[in-house]
Amino acid sequence: MAKITNISAVTIQVTSMPRSFQFYHKILGLKLAYGGQNESFSSFEIGGRYLNLQLSSRCETRWGRIILHCDDVDGFYRELKRQLGDVSEPQDAPWGERYFHIRDPDGHELSIAKSIKSKASAR
Repeated sequence: MAKITNISAVTIQVTSMPRSFQFYHKILGLKLAYGGQNESFSSFEIGGRYLNLQLSSRCETRWGRIILHCDDVDGFYRELKRQLGDVSEPQDAPWGERYFHIRDPDGHELSIAKSIKSKASAR
């Protein structure tokens, strides 16, 4: 039987591409791969995978979370706190990540995280 080997992309709906483009590209610093602020579909490349934004007149934001890894959780937290204000405090999780949560302009929850597992404990 064939098996799933990786994830290519996640697509979420947004109600304003210019507002979401500003958030994901300008504030979070994601690299635009396709589309733009005046398009109905945009893709941002993240480590060879994609986060897609699809423009919609209505956006459902039931529970769910997108987890994005970064190289400096506390530094990114300070920068986003300065820009956005409403950012949860970073914390260490028992599963071996340091993380904090933010919400995008449509209410989608994002977790900004970094592995804090030591190489010795990963064996």
